[in-house]
Amino acid sequence: VSDYGRALRWMVMLRPIAPNARQRDVFNATAIGFSAVVLFGRAGELVRPYLIAKAAHVTIMSQIAAWFLERIYDTLIVLAIFGYTLAVVVPVAGNLGPNLQWLITRGGWFTGVACSLCLALLVGLQRYSDRLEQRLVDALGFLHQHHHEKAERLVRAGMDGLRSARSVRSIIELMIYSALEWWIIYLCFVAIFRAFPETTGLSASSILVYIGFVAFGSIVQIPGIGGGIQIVSIIVLTELFHIGIEPATSIALATWAVTLVGIVPVGIVLGFRQGLSLRKIKELGS
Repeated sequence: VSDYGRALRWMVMLRPIAPNARQRDVFNATAIGFSAVVLFGRAGELVRPYLIAKAAHVTIMSQIAAWFLERIYDTLIVLAIFGYTLAVVVPVAGNLGPNLQWLITRGGWFTGVACSLCLALLVGLQRYSDRLEQRLVDALGFLHQHHHEKAERLVRAGMDGLRSARSVRSIIELMIYSALEWWIIYLCFVAIFRAFPETTGLSASSILVYIGFVAFGSIVQIPGIGGGIQIVSIIVLTELFHIGIEPATSIALATWAVTLVGIVPVGIVLGFRQGLSLRKIKELGS
């Protein structure tokens, strides 16, 4: 459901430049792309925009820009939520010492406010993407004509991804889909924590803090085994929420399986149906 929601959000950015794009193609590319990330590491991130660009007959640069825009939305939203909840949860959790509590609380408020302001700035850049494009083209005026023309084409192709979602309706749809996306993810973590007796009593704000830390950990993705997400999960559960190492390890593995590995069987089947082998998917990512 989460990956299907990501496909719906991507369609908001794709339709203005590819009205005939099919939702099914975007979902297939999303499933295959996230499977590539799990199997081959962060190099697999480029699989999804490549497959979408190929299916919708648009430039790869425009879809890389859409991917970048999606990542910024996700990062700013989760960091804003993480910051605000961190500022509230840490003083309640206690057992960290007054100096560390003060540092984490102030850092939480700073992160929450800063990411909220950056999100507002991003919306402004989307609304005035034409001006931003012209400023970037003018800034490249020092290049020779041949190189300037090539750089200008790249800038315009890249700005297509930002410009495609600049209408008020598109921005509202992006915000709604992003909110629903993280609501689904939050419910997944609620279900995971309720499955373990040690975490059934955690509050909603504690779960949001955990999600924020896990989002940081997922940046480090070792092909096939995850890595960062499990380590961060264990540290947060044992040090911040004072849960034993055994249940913390089990929860970390469940988190990795539910949030990342679950899409892999679907992605592999869809990839084979499109004539893609694992070697071909790996080549696309590299």
